[in-house]
Parts: sequence; structure tokens; C-alpha cells
Amino acid sequence: MSQLDISDNIFNWIADFLTGHSHQTHYGDSVSQIKSITASIIQGSAIGPTSYVVTASDLHAINDGNVLYKYADDTYLIVPAVNVNTRSDELQHITDWATTNNLSLNLSKSEEIVFVDKRRKHKIDLPRTLEGLKRVQSIKILGVALTNGLSVTPHIQHLVTSNAQVLYALKILRAHGLCDKALQAVFRSVVLARLLYASPAWWGFAGTQDRQKVQGFLRRSVRVGFCSPDLSSFNELCTQADQNMFSKVLNNTDHVLHHLLTPVHNTSHSYSLRPRAHDRELPDRLTHLTDCNFIIRMLFYQVY
Repeated sequence: MSQLDISDNIFNWIADFLTGHSHQTHYGDSVSQIKSITASIIQGSAIGPTSYVVTASDLHAINDGNVLYKYADDTYLIVPAVNVNTRSDELQHITDWATTNNLSLNLSKSEEIVFVDKRRKHKIDLPRTLEGLKRVQSIKILGVALTNGLSVTPHIQHLVTSNAQVLYALKILRAHGLCDKALQAVFRSVVLARLLYASPAWWGFAGTQDRQKVQGFLRRSVRVGFCSPDLSSFNELCTQADQNMFSKVLNNTDHVLHHLLTPVHNTSHSYSLRPRAHDRELPDRLTHLTDCNFIIRMLFYQVY
């Protein structure tokens, strides 16, 4: 914190907040002694996520091409195929960094996943597993489940299953006298919000069956009266969410995704072209997977 460009009174307030904490455990009639805490932060405090960001600000990948993404206390190391032999070095670097910062890397909670384009015809030899690191076929990244083939079918299945349980709770509320208008308000704020969570990130990877499964769930919700019949299709809801997100990315240079946009298109020509929703150059469309990417999808949206 002392290395940040913040005023002394703010730094002193943070230092005072982080010191003088203690812990005591009560179990039945037994009470433990008070233990001073010198390396932790109060769970649920507003300063917690920010403090971790500051702590992890000097944690970087040590090999060119590798990238570390950090969000709150979730950290993701991205290693491209050409750097597959650097995984051990990167993992050891993270372990050493954690030790230096009075932290510990819990390998039992760490996982490795190898993403493969399963549309390719040739066989791919997977790299050897790292000692102590579990390799998985699917992973949940900030609440969105992906398989190693970049399929979101497990995410869709989880959404439909968990929201079906909410429908049962709504039936109980109806039995206790909650009116349809109130039930539909609960449906929008709970079920629909869950379905649309991070949809720009995963909607492009959803297959036809995945999309039909979500739309079928919405139709059932309409039939039982929990969802308004005037609600747009889920495809239209996701399209609107895409457009809202893309508008924010385009118009805010400080947006975390803004740097992923292509350069501004050179408009110095005499052609009469169809107007577009943005002034960016259109990138090359390389593979099916790149077309699923949010930025690529939106750059080409309604172009043809």
C-alpha cells in the first residue's frame, strides 16, 4: 500500500484497519485463548478485494506469451501451445511469489485444463500432467462452466436444473397467496438474471440444442404463469445483452475489453457502403472458434 500514490491519511487509515485484529473460537462451553492475527483481512469487508488486487499487482508471468489474469482472489494462468514446456516454471514462480507474500498456493484447489479445437481432423498429443496438479475436462471460470472443447453445455444444463428448483419455490409462494404479478417480478429478478449472467461471454459458444433447451425452459415458465407471455425469446434477450455490452466497450476507452477492439477503420474512400454500428476494421475470420468470440461476433454483427 505504501508504494501507491495515495495520501498519507488514506494510507494511515488502511494501516490502522489492517492491524490489531484477533480471533477467538467458542465451541459449546469451551472458549479458546485470543490469538493475534497479523496476516489476514476481515471476510466480507469492502476493502478486501481491493487489498488483494494491490497485493497481487506484482505477480506476472515470467515467459513471453504467457498471461496471468487475476480477479479478486481467482487467478488464471494462460499458456499457449507453443509455451507448453514453461508450465512448471510458471507454477513454481507463482508458488515462490505466494511464499514471499506470506501466502500459500493450494494445489488441491488448483486445476489444469487443456483447451482443444475438436473440429480439427488430426490427432493432438496432450502434454504431460504436472505433478500435484489435477487435469480436468471442464472448468468453471467466474461462474461460467466450459469444457476443454469450449462447449458451454454443462453451463446450460446447470442453469436449467438450478432454475427448475426456483420454479418449485415459486409454486410454494403461489400456494401461500403470492399473486402472478409478484411471481413474475421474482422470476425476472432471480431466474432471468441467472440465465443472462455473463451471456456475452458464453452465448456465442452455445450450440443449437443448448439454445433450444433454454428457450424450452422459458416456454414452460410461461405456461405455468411465472414468466410474462410478452417476454422476448432468449435469443433476442442475449442479442440485446450483447449490444449493450459492445456499446459500453466501444464508448469507454477505460473498459477492460476496449483494448481488444480492432483499429479504427480508414474511411478515406469514395465508395458508398452500408452504414455500420461501429467504425472499427473487420478482422480476418480464421476459425469457427474465433467467430464465437464476443468481440469478433459483434464486429461482424449485421455487416452482411
